[in-house]
Amino acid sequence: MGVLSAAMAAPGAWAASPAGLVKPPRLRPGDMVGLVEPAGFTDDAFDLDLVKETIVAMGLVPRPAGHLAERYGYLAGTDADRAADINAMFADPEMRAIFAVRGGWGCARVLPFLDFAKIRANPKLLIGFSDITALHLAFAARAGFVTIHGPNAASSWPRFSWDAFRTVAFDGATPLLANPEGHEDRLVQRSGRIRTLHGGKASGRLLGGNLTVLSTLMGTPWVPDFDGAILFMEDVSEQPYRIDRMLTQLALAGVLGKVAGVVFGQCTDCGPSGPSYGGFTLSEVLQQHLGNLGVPAFQGALFGHVGSQFSLPVGCRAEIDADAGTIRLLEPAVR
Repeated sequence: MGVLSAAMAAPGAWAASPAGLVKPPRLRPGDMVGLVEPAGFTDDAFDLDLVKETIVAMGLVPRPAGHLAERYGYLAGTDADRAADINAMFADPEMRAIFAVRGGWGCARVLPFLDFAKIRANPKLLIGFSDITALHLAFAARAGFVTIHGPNAASSWPRFSWDAFRTVAFDGATPLLANPEGHEDRLVQRSGRIRTLHGGKASGRLLGGNLTVLSTLMGTPWVPDFDGAILFMEDVSEQPYRIDRMLTQLALAGVLGKVAGVVFGQCTDCGPSGPSYGGFTLSEVLQQHLGNLGVPAFQGALFGHVGSQFSLPVGCRAEIDADAGTIRLLEPAVR
């Protein structure tokens, strides 16, 4: 089974939305889209050329933000300048969507500088992942419209990722998201595996992103209400004890006790740094925290720091099947 199920609702078929949820306009060929760097910088002209060519290959017209390619330490400009780029893109009536060029660190620093009155008045798709999680969560809490947890503009965009993004952002479809079947020369396939932590089905609005970013936002006003949500998480280069620590924080903050279901995607390079015969494995940590919640939960869905990944519309309602390892969108992300 691939990323897009044949059983797909028509682009205009809407299911019930969370109260007040606004849908940004869908993307169409020829639309102008903004390129922003709300976190880390990219100072290589060749890399930025590749980003622009990627957007053009989508049939879209890229417009770099005013401070793109600037540098302030390890950030792409000052906090105020990076926020000003985001504010300007949402205020510009020509912009149909905003792509984050890359992640890194720094999105949380711009949150106090964002003009949410202006952003709320101009709903547009915001696309990105990793550190962009801070923006996704803040928009879910303050803006009230859908954003897309998907590849950054500088990601590799293999066919799998492009098809997944186009289906959600251009077509306005409601696909069944399932890891593709492996085609390795093995008796038992290893790629694309899912692991059920607690079986069953659950529905709710999709909220989440990078676990590290999510956990560091706990206790701030930039976190949405997770009551009845489908929590999705991913991470990179974190040892099992750190994943344990962050999930413990979510539990103590009351988040894990509220959710209707959980999907843990890819945890890239998340093994122990050395021999750890007395430690927990990542699977054991996830089972302890997520498998014992009593709600449907599974790990292994294709999103996170990997080349091929789903595009998950943050705020939209979805149904997960933890036994099959699938996510079905119950409403379009766009109008």
